[in-house]
Amino acid sequence: MHKETDFVVIGSGIAGLRAAIGLSQSKGQVVVLTKDRVSESNTEYAQGGVAVVLSDDDQVDLHLTDTLEAGAGLCDESAVRVLVEEGPKYITELINWGTSFDTQEGKLLFTKEAAHSRHRILHAHGDSTGREIVRGLLAHARTIPQITITPHAITLDLILEANQVVGVKYLDIESNELCYLYARSIVLATGGAGQIYAHTTNPEVATGDGMGMAYRAGARMCDMEFMQFHPTALNVVGAPNFLLSEAMRGEGGYLINSDGKRFMDKYDKREELAPRDIVSRAIVSEIRHTHSNQVYLDVTHLKSTYLRERFPKIFLTCLKYNYDITKDFIPVSPAAHYIMGGIRTDSFGRTSLAGLYAAGEVASTGVHGANRLASNSLLEGLVFGARAAEAALEDNLDKIKIKPEETVGLTSDSYQLDKNIRLQISEIMWRYVGIIRSANRLKTAISQLAELAEQPLNLVSRNYVEVAQMIARAAHYREESRGGHYREDYPARNDEEWRCHTIDQLRKDLSKELLN
Repeated sequence: MHKETDFVVIGSGIAGLRAAIGLSQSKGQVVVLTKDRVSESNTEYAQGGVAVVLSDDDQVDLHLTDTLEAGAGLCDESAVRVLVEEGPKYITELINWGTSFDTQEGKLLFTKEAAHSRHRILHAHGDSTGREIVRGLLAHARTIPQITITPHAITLDLILEANQVVGVKYLDIESNELCYLYARSIVLATGGAGQIYAHTTNPEVATGDGMGMAYRAGARMCDMEFMQFHPTALNVVGAPNFLLSEAMRGEGGYLINSDGKRFMDKYDKREELAPRDIVSRAIVSEIRHTHSNQVYLDVTHLKSTYLRERFPKIFLTCLKYNYDITKDFIPVSPAAHYIMGGIRTDSFGRTSLAGLYAAGEVASTGVHGANRLASNSLLEGLVFGARAAEAALEDNLDKIKIKPEETVGLTSDSYQLDKNIRLQISEIMWRYVGIIRSANRLKTAISQLAELAEQPLNLVSRNYVEVAQMIARAAHYREESRGGHYREDYPARNDEEWRCHTIDQLRKDLSKELLN
């Protein structure tokens, strides 16, 4: 089926919904495609909160400095300044639209997380911030008649004409119908790729689809080697890698080893509040040193009533697996959490392809550098989702519909991610392209992934394979350690050679790009 609209947004997390709301200002029709239920996205699983300068003792320049420091010398400062300066405006807008953040005596309640110099993290319902933001954005979007939200729509590929993205191919799961949707502009807000790894905090939908589609269309990809591993995911047999929020350490939680002793002071003076990459590697090192399988998060010294009120979702989830956070040490281990790289964009979400914009985790704006500062991701999705919409409206591209005979060859089985491929790749990535890397392990991964890529694959499986290959290639290319990318054969940071972005583009060799 061939359809037309004015704008298409792929993804219904914070970036996608904010982009859709922005695009609706043109009075044109906006179609939001999402491959699961409308609220299923990484945003919904964001517990810790959103970082923003709204408290009396905070300053924009402090937020800027904290972000740059966490990014390990690889942030684009101009993009970070956009984030921290415009963030308060968009959070205030959310509040005005009905999003309810936690308060105390009528004032917004802020907490502190790792690598932040101030208490600037807003949260909602204790540890359900992302869910509340999605609720608020969805409620507002549904009041706008120009926005149509289509759930259970599996986007398969971008439609190209003369190096311009003019539409998308997607499968409507409910009708099992293949659709070709043409528009003036496409905004990719498909989220991350944590499911590329065997152990991840990400939901099932985070398989890197948008990155794979954009790469295959010829878009420039940036810094794909930088995967952030969250230090504290629940590590219990039979339980999912449920995220134990950074805020638990921000509120005073300790990491202890199998001997019941704190250990972070051996690895960093900031101890439990060091950046995530440092804490994750410290946990791996401590597990090796103590010849054990895990470490523990200890919050038992904090008041039990406070813990139940501050972290209600975490409390109930851990209790489900027979751990009471008010009494028990919680077994934790790192898990793939957030990819700092993605589709290279400017500060308004424009990609290297006309008609294609990207925002949120799927994009690489340069905000996060080599290591994302905790709770900056929700703010990034909000700010740059709005800016991508602004750019699409300003560019005002013509709608181009190509002949139907040029868009053939897809069948209804093109949406299924091959389970065997998924299992093999996630294990390869965890084993060889994980928290600690080396040339030999990366070469093994690249070779094994290449063999899998030679198999006949549908488009969804092809996206999955290609994203894994991009991460492995970039990790092998960058011969240094920085932020979320650690090479034990190149353990030092090398600013002289590698203070630059890495660029991967279809049919081109990997290259370096100087910082903005």
